[in-house]
Order: sequence, then C-alpha cells, then structure tokens
Amino acid sequence: MNNQIISVVTGANGFVGSHLVDLLLKKGHKVKCIVRSSSNLRWLEGKNVELSKCGLFDKNGLSEVLKDADYLFHVAGVVKAKDEEGYFKGNVETTRNLLDVLVDVNQNIKRVVIVSSQTAVGPSIDLNTPKKESDPSQPITTYGRSKKAQEELAKQYMNKLPITIARAPAIYGERDTEIYLVFKTYKYGLFTLIGFNDKRLSLIHASDFVNGLYLCAEIDKAVNQIYHITSEEFYTWTQVGKEIQKSFGRRALTLRLPHFLVYSVAAVAQFFAMFSSSAATFNLEKAKDFVQTYWTLDCTKAKEDLGYHQSVSISDGIKRTIDWYKENKWL
Repeated sequence: MNNQIISVVTGANGFVGSHLVDLLLKKGHKVKCIVRSSSNLRWLEGKNVELSKCGLFDKNGLSEVLKDADYLFHVAGVVKAKDEEGYFKGNVETTRNLLDVLVDVNQNIKRVVIVSSQTAVGPSIDLNTPKKESDPSQPITTYGRSKKAQEELAKQYMNKLPITIARAPAIYGERDTEIYLVFKTYKYGLFTLIGFNDKRLSLIHASDFVNGLYLCAEIDKAVNQIYHITSEEFYTWTQVGKEIQKSFGRRALTLRLPHFLVYSVAAVAQFFAMFSSSAATFNLEKAKDFVQTYWTLDCTKAKEDLGYHQSVSISDGIKRTIDWYKENKWL
C-alpha cells in the first residue's frame, strides 16, 4: 500500500470536485482534499479521503499536503465575487500559491491539472467556428479575465512543473446547484429562454468532465497543453427543454425573455447586492454571458491526444440528473 498513488484535489467538496474524488477513489488512488475550515463537506461524508483544512493561502499547510503528491487537481475557483480583486484572488493568487509550493517541495509531481473555463477564451463567433485551444483568448467578463490570467500564470510554471489546463463548458449533473435552477423552474411549470434566437452551447455531464480531467493527468502527451473537455455536440436550450419535458412527462409554459429584460433584472440584482456582504448570483456580467449566441468549444484535440469521448448523451444525462434531484428531494 506504500506505493499507492496520491492525488490531491482542491475544491473537492464542490460539485465537480466531489465527482472527481469519486472517480479517483474508484481508480484506487489515495485522495487528499484541500478544503477550508468553513467548507460544507456533505459530498465527502463517509468517503475514504484525507481532509486538509488549510485552505489555499496557508503555504505551510499546503507544503505538508503536496510534498508527496503524485497528482494535483486544482478544481477550486471563485465564480462570483463582489469585485475584480475577489475574482483574481480566488482564481489567480490561489493558483500561484499552489504552484510556488510545488516548486519548493515537489517538482517531481507527475501532473498538475488546472480546471479553467470557456469564459477564459470567450464565446464563439458562429456555429461553424467553435473555439479551439489555439484561438486567442477574448474573455468578456471579469470572471473570464481572471481565468485567462490563471492560464497565463500557469504557463509561466510549465518549465518547472508538468501542467495541463482543462477548459470546461457549462457542466450539469447530480449535485449541481446552478443549472439545477432550470429544472426547479420547470417543475413549477415554467421554462425560460433568453432572447428570440436559438442559442447554441457546449454542455457536458459532470461524469464526462471528470473522466476528461483524469485523462489530462494520465496521458504523457498532455504535459504543457490546454484541452477543451466538452460535449461533442452543441445544443440549443429548446433541445434541453425537450429532454427535461421527457423526464418530467409534462410540458411547461415556455417564456422567451428579451435581452433588455435580462439586463434589467441583472441591474436590479446587482444594485441590491451592493448592500449585502455576499456577491450577486446574477449580475450584469452574468447577463452578458447569457445573451451570447454561441458558447461552443471544439474538442478535436482532446479526442486525438487523449482518446477523450463524450459518453453521456444529453438525453441520458438529463434523465439521471432529474432522477437524482427527485431522490434527494431537490425537486
């Protein structure tokens, strides 16, 4: 057991991180989870993992966790913050800390996998031109700029550490609390579409995404590369609505919201968040994301280099996600 593979996961208590932990345990890894002392650990309860409550700013604590790691999966990140500083602290400075510690205590690590986002590269210009890894990064929000900065920082360490960056599209699945709101609204008989044009997006089930992360860690060719771990198909929200309808077995009222209304709601939410200690879940930057026509990624490079494939269809993925929400009394 002394030569058991050790994987360290940041953000292990979250939606994607907990699915990755499940996969690594299944693969026989010893899993160490870096969490904050205030983290909700419900998705890690009863699992054979080692918890390190040092957070991502305690360099001594990080040194202890990372010194004998074979793999580091950096999943943690800040998706909403009160200001630019919050995004850059949560996405760039945490990454700098981790990489600095690794350079000091464990340059022989087999792989560092950093989870990035399509927001770092920006939306696609049309249906026939999904974003490729080689395309210039053109983020349109502060969050996107922070993820681009995280990627640029990681590149500076690639001469010292074996790093692979995995960009994610929209991710759904069991335990998710974001796209869950679409299902929850549907349960109450309403399905909303933004704008009057059919938007296309890459949308991946969490189990496919974490399988892609695992391949990023295992395949030698992936060192110092960026990959789009994404669906092979592009979907419309109308298509997603039809799959939700199949799972619920009933229709909902479909309501199209004009872009100006989306911005108006976002402005009001952002205004009231000024008086709150926590950041707005929906704000003007989020609205800017929502009104884009194409959020699509090309995964050809991941298929060719890693042998990656989407294995969960939109139909199966939505059904099993809704079934899980029902079993856990979320719906």
